[in-house]
Amino acid sequence: MSDRPPVPTQAEPRPSGPLWLRRVALTRFRNLRQSELVVDARPVVLTGPNGAGKTNLLEAISLLTPGRGLRRAPLAELASRSPANEAPGVGWAVAAELVTPLGPHSLGTGSDPAARPEAAEKRLVQVDGERAASQQALGELLSAVWLTPQMDRLFLDGPSARRHFLDRLVYGFDARHAGRLGAFEKALRERSRLLRAGGWDPVWVGALEDSLAERSVAIGAARRAAVERLAGACAQSLGAFPRAGLGLAGDAETQLDEQPAVEVESALRAALERGRGRDAETGGAAVGAHRADFSVLHLERGLPAALCSTGEQKALLIAIVLAHARLIALDRGAVPLLLLDEVAAHLDEGRRRALFEELLALGAQAWLTGTDAGVFEPLGEAAQRVLVHEGLLRVQA
Repeated sequence: MSDRPPVPTQAEPRPSGPLWLRRVALTRFRNLRQSELVVDARPVVLTGPNGAGKTNLLEAISLLTPGRGLRRAPLAELASRSPANEAPGVGWAVAAELVTPLGPHSLGTGSDPAARPEAAEKRLVQVDGERAASQQALGELLSAVWLTPQMDRLFLDGPSARRHFLDRLVYGFDARHAGRLGAFEKALRERSRLLRAGGWDPVWVGALEDSLAERSVAIGAARRAAVERLAGACAQSLGAFPRAGLGLAGDAETQLDEQPAVEVESALRAALERGRGRDAETGGAAVGAHRADFSVLHLERGLPAALCSTGEQKALLIAIVLAHARLIALDRGAVPLLLLDEVAAHLDEGRRRALFEELLALGAQAWLTGTDAGVFEPLGEAAQRVLVHEGLLRVQA
């Protein structure tokens, strides 16, 4: 069980200070074909018409952390298309200069034009000019969390989106979580492929099931630790934002309440073996880390988030993200980047001002988008403004 997350302990003191992007450069990334932006540590307000490239910039920044970014798009979709024939671009890249409490770092990621087809969805990562072995290297330096309009249905749709949202929060506490998830998903795909093809080697399938069971327990333990900490922070009032109660259910996540990890792992392994015939017909697996769900309760009203109004659901999500930011600041000595796509426009004036005040109090370099520049007037000179128009970025005085 070498991949177990560490037992949560009181975080050791770390140097504290700002965490912010000083420079972001994009090459052939969606409609931002050749763009560069230099900013300071203040919140960044991106305004411009729909389709200008505001969300594309947030997506590019999100790819400087582990995972598939805020849209979870296939890598092939990220490259710009040629205006002449709409053919895919040669490749794409995102580079940034990151300022941390321990000093500056250069980060980079992008596609590999020379990659074989089977490796097309693996992106290159560089840290301080050196090729990194995995995306974990990004997570060790930069933490970011985001909210997008697509997440407005987070509590109404299936568990997959809620699980991805939770895992993004876990990355901030444990940079190795992304690697565990990637290894789990790879083993899950390989087992499904073998079972559906028939004539599989039971020894090889058994080894994959060992990996799935072990990583399900490690993933479940990391999720539980994160939810436990977040639940305590979310139970505190944030004034304009509701207090949130958090819950977690899943094959490993629930069983870890009652059994030692080694017994949960053994039970999952046995369930996978028993389910081979069914899984060969249906694909996937009936048990494992991919079946967990994350739930949220509006504590003041005693209502599940799915039964709350759209405005209350948005406020609950913001409350969770702000609580997460405060906890990460305690752990890492710096507030994570907050990528907030069209969030302010859908809040009433009181909550909008409360959000701005909280972001400034946190000292976060929040990146906020909107079509109406007037929405962000309460930020005054505490924020810097960038106009986005037809894939071009221009800092406004």
